[in-house]
Amino acid sequence: MTLRILYALCCLLALSCAKDDGFYKHELKKEQFNGNIYAYLKSKPGVYDSIIKVVDRVGLDQVLTNDRVTLFAPTNESFRLAIENLNIVRRRADQSREYLLDVDLAHLDTMMSQYIVRGKLNGDSLASKDGKSLSDFRYGYPMHGKLKESYSSGYIHGGPSVIEFSDTKNSSFIRDWVTTSTASINIETTNGVVHVLSPDHVFGFADFVKRLTYEPPPPNLFVTVGGTFSASTEHSGGPNAQEASKYVFDGNAQTKFLVSFSNSIWMQAQLNEPSVANAYTLTSANDVQDRDPIDWRLEGSHDGSTWVQLDSRSSEEFVNRFMQRVFRIRNTVAYTYYRLTVTRIRAGSTFQLADWSVNYEELL
Repeated sequence: MTLRILYALCCLLALSCAKDDGFYKHELKKEQFNGNIYAYLKSKPGVYDSIIKVVDRVGLDQVLTNDRVTLFAPTNESFRLAIENLNIVRRRADQSREYLLDVDLAHLDTMMSQYIVRGKLNGDSLASKDGKSLSDFRYGYPMHGKLKESYSSGYIHGGPSVIEFSDTKNSSFIRDWVTTSTASINIETTNGVVHVLSPDHVFGFADFVKRLTYEPPPPNLFVTVGGTFSASTEHSGGPNAQEASKYVFDGNAQTKFLVSFSNSIWMQAQLNEPSVANAYTLTSANDVQDRDPIDWRLEGSHDGSTWVQLDSRSSEEFVNRFMQRVFRIRNTVAYTYYRLTVTRIRAGSTFQLADWSVNYEELL
C-alpha cells in the first residue's frame, strides 16, 4: 500500500515538473480565432464596441482586416474612463460634453495608432530582459513591450504571464514612460495577434484629456523676462539633484521637482524687472497622482516681504500625467516677485510638480 502511494506521488510530480528544470513552468497559452483582428473585435459585443467605433472613424479598419499586425486592445472600460475624465474637465470649464464620435479626429487617430504595431508579436517575442522597442503602425511613434512572468504557489515563473505595454513619451528614461499591462495575451487571428489591455487602462496613455483640452498658455515670463528662482524646501539631494527645485521653473514637463511635504511649500520667482502676470500654469508630473497639489495660492510682491494674494484654489485635480492647466487671473499690477504656495496635496507626504510659470497675454 505504501509503495502504491509513493508511486502515485512520483507520477504527479513528474507531470507537474518540467523535465529539464525540475520545477513547474507556466506555458503561454494561445487562443486561436478563425478570422482577422477586425472580425475578432466584432465577435465580442459589449467588450470592444468603442474601439470598433474609433477604428472605423480613423480609417484603421482595413489595417486590422488585411495587414499583418499586433493589436494591444483597449476594452470599452478604457474608453469610458477617458471620456469621463475629459468631461470632468469640460464641465469645470462650463463646456458641453463630448463623445467618441465628436472628439478631434486628428488626435483620435494618433492616439489609436499607438495600439497597433507591425508584425505578429506573441508574448515570447517580448520575453527578453529589456523587452522590445516597438513602433506604431502608422506614424512610427516609439512604444515598448515586455513580457513579465509572475509567481504562483512558490514556483518561479509559475503564474500567468502579462505584457507591460508602454508609451515611452519619446524618452529613454523608463521613469518618464506611461505603462499599462495586459489582462490576456496571445489571441492569434489569421492576420495577427491581439493582446487585451487591463480594463483600468485609460485610453490615450494619459494624453487623452491633455490633447483634447489643450490651450496654449500665454508667454511665460520666466522666459521672456527672466529672473532668479527659489523654493522653501530643496530636494534631499541638493540643488543639482535629478529632481531638484530648479526643474519646476524650466518649462520642461519631462522634468520635475520632488520633495517631502508636511504642511506647505512655496516656489518663488524674482523677475529681472517688474511685470504684470495675468495667468499662470501648473503641470502635473510623470507618476503617482497622490503627490499632486490640490490646494494653493498665488501671491505677488514688490519687495519680497509684503505679499498680495492674486489667486487661490482648492480641491483641484490633474486627471492625467504631464497635464498642463492654465489659470487666468485679474491682475494689472507689475510685481517683481511671484510666489506659489501649496498648502495641500492629494495624499501622502511627498509633493511633486513638473512645472510652474507665471504668464502674460495682451487682452483685447
